Amino acid sequence: MGLLDGKVAIVTGAGHGVGRGEALELANEGAKVVVNDLGGSSMGEGSDQRSAVEVAALINSRGGEAVANFDDVADFAGAKRMIDQAVAAFGRLDILVNNAGILRDKMIFSMTEEDFDSVIRVHMKGTFAPMHHASAYWREQSKAGNQPRAAIINTASGAGLQGNIGQTNYGGAKAGIAAMTIVASLELARYGVRANVICPGGMTRLAGTIVKDLELKEPEEYTEYTPMNPANSAPMVAWLASDEAITVTGQVFRAVGNSIAHYVPWTVGTEIISKDQGKWVPSDIGNEVYARIFKSRHPGLQMGG
Repeated sequence: MGLLDGKVAIVTGAGHGVGRGEALELANEGAKVVVNDLGGSSMGEGSDQRSAVEVAALINSRGGEAVANFDDVADFAGAKRMIDQAVAAFGRLDILVNNAGILRDKMIFSMTEEDFDSVIRVHMKGTFAPMHHASAYWREQSKAGNQPRAAIINTASGAGLQGNIGQTNYGGAKAGIAAMTIVASLELARYGVRANVICPGGMTRLAGTIVKDLELKEPEEYTEYTPMNPANSAPMVAWLASDEAITVTGQVFRAVGNSIAHYVPWTVGTEIISKDQGKWVPSDIGNEVYARIFKSRHPGLQMGG
């Protein structure tokens, strides 16, 4: 018996790396899987159906059930076709894992409009569009009296939550995905849908665009544990997708190597009220806010030039 017996899942960007590991893990836990991959390059160029077909065939050869899907996740109509395919092939949809992504890293002063737009499109719209159509399906099911026990797992990154040089587009998209997921968790709770985020790691094609001469392997090619395996985060995805995590929603987790950590979202820190209870005077901000917030934490920090 697997954690996901009887459930139907979609995994986007499942042809390689992290998404491939997730698709294989979900299938290993008993889920029927729609393996989505446009088959483009790590920069979002071109298309190739072979990777999605290969992963679906691998799952089927291991005794699971899977079908391949080649839609562009950021194409609104294509995202609906993907949801519809899951329902047509397996009769339902329970799990949506949004993983598809590309990289076009450049410093902000060198980044072109196309570099920015293309990354935002694939990551943010490519997360929103499948979520939109899946949530519409689950809402209809709920209203018809078939209350779902469904899960969305989206993919963010430390580049968005903590920052990373050269990734204005990617980091902005990933931070946006985390915020979007928290909002979705609030909106969809009444329909039996949970929404969470993972920040995975490992050596993937995207990592290969940053670090040259990497020996890249697919998850199933690793014969023993290594922190480099992009499938290391997949067990966390499987658990979040399961009914064991039925009370977990609106959360962000880092799952890298053999470590799982819980991100604490933006919180309101020290609060300082103006001296006369009215509008702040700019010079008072320096004397009060700067001194009490920054100076106390960093005694050697000097204000001004």
